[in-house]
Amino acid sequence: MITLSLAEIAEIVDGQPHDIPDPAVTVTGPVVIDSREVAPGSLFAAFAGERVDGHDYAQRAVEAGAAAVLAARPVGVPAIVVDDVVGALGALARAAVERLGTSVVALTGSAGKTSTKDLIAQLLQRHGPTVWTPGSLNNEIGLPLTALSATAETEHLVLEMGARGIGHIRYLTELTPPRIGLVLNVGSAHLGEFGSREAIAQAKGEMVEGLPEDGCAVLNADDPLVRAMASRTKARVLLFGEAPEADVRGEKVRMTPDGRPAFELHTPTGCSDVTMRLYGEHHVSNALAAAAVAHELGMSVTEIADALSEAGTLSRWRMEVTERGDGVTVVNDAYNANPESMRAALRALAAMGQARGADGGRTWAVLGQMAELGDASLAEHDAVGRLAVRLNVSKLVAVGGTEASWLQLGAYNEGSWGEESVHVSDAQAAVDLLRSELRPGDVVLVKASRSVGLEKVAQALLENSTEGEVAGR
Repeated sequence: MITLSLAEIAEIVDGQPHDIPDPAVTVTGPVVIDSREVAPGSLFAAFAGERVDGHDYAQRAVEAGAAAVLAARPVGVPAIVVDDVVGALGALARAAVERLGTSVVALTGSAGKTSTKDLIAQLLQRHGPTVWTPGSLNNEIGLPLTALSATAETEHLVLEMGARGIGHIRYLTELTPPRIGLVLNVGSAHLGEFGSREAIAQAKGEMVEGLPEDGCAVLNADDPLVRAMASRTKARVLLFGEAPEADVRGEKVRMTPDGRPAFELHTPTGCSDVTMRLYGEHHVSNALAAAAVAHELGMSVTEIADALSEAGTLSRWRMEVTERGDGVTVVNDAYNANPESMRAALRALAAMGQARGADGGRTWAVLGQMAELGDASLAEHDAVGRLAVRLNVSKLVAVGGTEASWLQLGAYNEGSWGEESVHVSDAQAAVDLLRSELRPGDVVLVKASRSVGLEKVAQALLENSTEGEVAGR
């Protein structure tokens, strides 16, 4: 974080100093919300959550070296007291980014945000010191914390932005105004909250509305709802995708025998071949989006292609491919799920199975609920179950309650009978089944929305086994 005195911070956040002997003391460490992460010189932001109140840990934070606490009430140790800690954190982030003058890249979309953010980060690291959102901390708390971790040496700040409603992305872009705004896609994720894809597009398009005239809106040429956002910005528009008119374009797109994307990357400055380490066809669009951002920031097509070919996964539980010592391959994609990402993961699983040929093992799809789909939930779960059958996935294991039963129903209605699909109650039941039936050469995909916790299945399958290399890292 940029160095600020407690007096300066109090002025920025419109707060009242309490129990601060010397307002000239500076915050030189990170801004944190977990007292266990305090380092000397930190600022500890205390939030009152549903189960834990950070104010109860204020003294512990100061004892660990925090210069002060950002709090909603006096806490008996040096503190800056504000009416709204979330708002104060945002104001502090806005001031820090303005002082640093770093180049801000922001991105949003219904699917692929975190994977694309990780790709952008790996590309831009070659171009200069880069800070990016860890995992998917993309809300009104996570985004300021990321911004506040930038330093005077940071050249690129890459920020993932999520939305739970209209106005959320607008608020985030006001905290950390981007010069480059990227919109990946408009899909079915959070359909239950927004009501329609058009409403989702309205929210996602807030990304480009506040861009400056000398900024750049990076838009998906293959998604009509995203492409239409060009009319909502005064910034220059850069299109990416497979469409012929895309400025940054993928041609001759194909999958390697083991399910990795390969394509010819075309930019306004030339073309170069890319073969990715990551699994799944969905990474083509993610890679083209990242390439467009890198091109806008001055990287050559050769630099971009080389970086994309070497990029791995930075965030956990997203198509993490691990081969056990006995030859069973576990694909942990359990961080989250929506209809688009579920279909992409199933196709990647099918490609991995086909690469093993007739002598290879079976493919297992261990799937759970896709949350927040509203009235479309039954149809979307049914469709995923049907797709698993159409892709000749050997075994479908539907885990959980009503939504899992819809997955199995779709598979059954598509022609999956006998032992080809099974419905189990929870993660432990899935683990018990898999441990009893897996054999060398099998490939197991584990995927569901984060709330289901299916990462426990993947973790259990890898416990006490001699693991091979985690591919794509």
